[in-house]
Amino acid sequence: MPQPAGVRLQGPHRPRPSAWPGRFRAPQTGSPHHVLLTELLSAERVRVPLAARTKDAALEELVGILHASGAVADPAAVLRAVRQREEQLSTGIGGGVAIPHGKAEGVGGLTMAAGVSAEPVDFAALDGQPVRLFFLLVGPESAAGAHVKALSRIARLVRGEVRGRLLGAESPEAFMAVVAQAEAA
Repeated sequence: MPQPAGVRLQGPHRPRPSAWPGRFRAPQTGSPHHVLLTELLSAERVRVPLAARTKDAALEELVGILHASGAVADPAAVLRAVRQREEQLSTGIGGGVAIPHGKAEGVGGLTMAAGVSAEPVDFAALDGQPVRLFFLLVGPESAAGAHVKALSRIARLVRGEVRGRLLGAESPEAFMAVVAQAEAA
């Protein structure tokens, strides 16, 4: 391996690759500690109610919302990635909530869409119960760390009474107000 200019490698005290200017640095994407859902989701990417009545229709509708908002340029690639993830294990986490997600190139950064269906949707959830509350999370492979943090944040958000308030939201703005209030608490 060639040595970086100006670095002399002697003995056991070699510089760490992360200390070399311009080499091996991870991309810096926002705060390393917090992922705020209010930064990933906006009222224009929330649908109340979702029209979908099936799992596949829900996935298509949520990806369509992201595409219509300009958050994804290639909805077919995103839908393919989300479907591939669903084939591994349902993202219906229980309690009437599903968090379909996937990683696809061509997505500028981590982004979300959400919705509340008027009627419960059979989503093959882990608890066997139908789903009414959906959060779609997509991003590029390079945002894997933030992706995991966002999934965790969503799972914490939908515990208890916040889930009921999200299900009762009558508009995208009301939905976002619940999310913002829960994150501020």
